[in-house]
Amino acid sequence: MLVLSRVVGEMISIGDTISVRVMNVNGNTVRFGIEAPRAIDVHRAEVYERIQVQLEKARKG
Repeated sequence: MLVLSRVVGEMISIGDTISVRVMNVNGNTVRFGIEAPRAIDVHRAEVYERIQVQLEKARKG
């Protein structure tokens, strides 16, 4: 795992097509802006997990 420190306005690049920018920090809450091609799904972890559970249920019928 790569651990980085950034301040508001600074960006992290992932490959050639994904950028993550720190938009705001308020106490323990950090807001990010994520730029990625439309073909790449970007979800919060809890949403991604729900999608995976629904897909698994659909596969089982």
